[in-house]
Amino acid sequence: MVETKTHILIVDDDDRLRALLKKFLSEKEFMVTTAAGSDEARRKLAWFVFDLIILDVMMPGESGLELLESLKGMETPVLMLSAMGEPDDRIKGLEIGAEDYIAKPFEPKELVLRIKTILRRSAQQKTKAQTVSFGDYRFDLATNRLKRGQENIYLTSNEIAMLRLLTENAGKPVSREELAKLMPGVANERTVDVQITRLRKKIEESEGKPVYLQTVRGAGYVLYAE
Repeated sequence: MVETKTHILIVDDDDRLRALLKKFLSEKEFMVTTAAGSDEARRKLAWFVFDLIILDVMMPGESGLELLESLKGMETPVLMLSAMGEPDDRIKGLEIGAEDYIAKPFEPKELVLRIKTILRRSAQQKTKAQTVSFGDYRFDLATNRLKRGQENIYLTSNEIAMLRLLTENAGKPVSREELAKLMPGVANERTVDVQITRLRKKIEESEGKPVYLQTVRGAGYVLYAE
């Protein structure tokens, strides 16, 4: 089995620094793609999947901070590069969503250590997010399996789709309309209510007094997970 290399996108308008970072990180067994600015970075992001983005704060045109803000919601972690005299920019970058920053000039070895720390933290978060627990039940988003202890609980395709959406929005109400869109054919609010009743029978001790899958009047259904 061939091991897939970690793919890093470097976004920096400094040609020399980009080339040096690409050479150094490639020697450390990373796959490296570069971009000289925000527009090129967006094109690369549209074509490739990256494990990490190294993003310079100060760039002509659209700054690194502006690019970072436009990428809100993206799961790929970002490591910001900033000059020593830019503390406010570093703070703003972290507030927007950067995982970490490193000030120029920096030691290449320190950069690698920070990259490895971010990637390890990101991997731990992804593993944790794949399983949602509520009471004695665990739903694995990667395999669509529901377990109570070691027992596998059988779910229909509709129940899987509904439980996925509810777990992905745990703690937030999901409307009947949104749940109905998951079902093939003609689905209405009554259909959703029937499916919810069936799902409750599998995950609640008392269907009449649900603990985990509750109705929110006027808003839909909410799953309370740990």
